[in-house]
Amino acid sequence: MNASLRFRLSAMTFLQFVVWGAWYGQLSKYLLAIGFTGSQVGNVYAAFSVAMIASPFFVGMVADRFFRAERVLGVLNLLGALILYALAQIKTYDAFLWVMLLYCLTFTPTLALTNSISMRQMSDPAREFPPIRVMGTLAWIAVTNLIGFMGWGDKASIFYASMATSIALAAFSFALPKTPPLASGLVSAGQIIGTDAFSLFKDKSYRIFFIASVLVCIPLSFYYAFANPSITDAYKASFLAANPGAALPDTFYVENKMSLGQASEVIFMLLLPWAYRKMGIKNILLLGLAAWVARFLLFGFGNADGQEWMLYSAILLHGVCYDFFFVSGMIYTDQKAGESFKSSAQGLISLATYGLGMLIGSLISGRVQQYYSSPSGDSVVTHWNSVWLIPAAIAFAVSLLFVFFFQQEKPVIQESNSQ
Repeated sequence: MNASLRFRLSAMTFLQFVVWGAWYGQLSKYLLAIGFTGSQVGNVYAAFSVAMIASPFFVGMVADRFFRAERVLGVLNLLGALILYALAQIKTYDAFLWVMLLYCLTFTPTLALTNSISMRQMSDPAREFPPIRVMGTLAWIAVTNLIGFMGWGDKASIFYASMATSIALAAFSFALPKTPPLASGLVSAGQIIGTDAFSLFKDKSYRIFFIASVLVCIPLSFYYAFANPSITDAYKASFLAANPGAALPDTFYVENKMSLGQASEVIFMLLLPWAYRKMGIKNILLLGLAAWVARFLLFGFGNADGQEWMLYSAILLHGVCYDFFFVSGMIYTDQKAGESFKSSAQGLISLATYGLGMLIGSLISGRVQQYYSSPSGDSVVTHWNSVWLIPAAIAFAVSLLFVFFFQQEKPVIQESNSQ
């Protein structure tokens, strides 16, 4: 790959994740600040999962067959920018929910499109794609740090930042390499959702893994939706205890602290091949699940005073939680799938997790947060200790499912014999 192409693909990926990272992790803090309830916040996050379920149908039936991918990327980003501007003006729940769903329907297909544009230009995606994809993680770290330093986490500025980047990506997309459709004609819904991969369910261990992947997305939804406001409340409580009656500062740099989770993701991603060879898939997945249990207990019992280390530890465990369960699960799925339906298998697990699993998780997490919240003067106080015990219990139950029913398999990644 020449330097010009590498730069363009890296820049595309960077901008793509700035568009996403500017609003996604901070959305709950903003919605709670303008008076939404926990259930309403959960419903708004569920809109993203609904769009994730619909996205493969749009990409598979339309974008992959009738239009050049880079042009579809540009048009979707322009539409998304207009909708983001509208979202920044809306303060009522019903209108916000439907406009957010409309926005997510324009955004979620771009995740697949950017991957497709990148891989179509590569002769060896296994080697060339990871350095491109890591730009997305760096972008997420960069934009969340910007949001944190500027104190925008609970302000409509998160949408304006995403809107400006979306416009930039729309303009830049027309400078990307031409990526014409390869397929022709219509494709069935069954092909898109990966029904060819249903044969994997004949394997008992894979059935257990699939069920666990859906269930563990419930705790994942708790983290994405409510880690930010939970940590923010911890620092507010600490500040007010030390400065009774004082006005709260503009920012506690919560987004900056949370960006450490993406930094740990990079580190543990690099450790994953070694762990796969030494530990085997069952132990890796169990380690990932144990990390989920530990991080929610740390969130539940940590505070911004004597137990601040617990909050930082919970954030830093993100790399183990995500890489050792979800990324290793993608590898496991690839290994179990036959050569003829590897893509179908990945599509099926993605629909099950980011679609169905996180849809259920978003709805549950919002209702749990609201159940453990109560009025206190002019504000609402959430009892976060009780909230975080719920996803900890779910992750623990999934761990037991693995211990008793998932069969250990020998690792299949081998050391290279080449000199």
